[in-house]
Amino acid sequence: MGAATPVTPAPRRTLTVVRRAAWFGGALFWSAFAVLEAVKHGWAAGLLAFAFLLAPDLTMLIGVREAASAGLVRGRLLPRAVPYYNAVHHPLVPLALMVVYTFGVFVWAPAFAALCGWMAHISYDRAFGYGPRTKEGFQRG
Repeated sequence: MGAATPVTPAPRRTLTVVRRAAWFGGALFWSAFAVLEAVKHGWAAGLLAFAFLLAPDLTMLIGVREAASAGLVRGRLLPRAVPYYNAVHHPLVPLALMVVYTFGVFVWAPAFAALCGWMAHISYDRAFGYGPRTKEGFQRG
């Protein structure tokens, strides 16, 4: 007989499903908001929203050559890249920038569209189970 696999208690599983569903709802909201901003304000807003939808994962390229030669297991991030990855994947960063944008004197609609794209990225990641990393570079469970 093989080793028994641990079973996650039902309340914890339910909480995880609810949390991920909420993040997915947020992802759809921020995606729709970014599209609305792009339609309303033109190609620059759409381009920046799309760029910021993709940009946070570029932090995974920090030390990618070094990681390949170090023989890291699949899914593990190089430890020196973790602070950058966690910083750009923390929802308070773009939300704080949205507040500053809303109440500040700087007004350029593509910047707000970019922040919407960034929030959509973070929300999709959390909805699909990708959250902050441990300092060793592993996905937090």
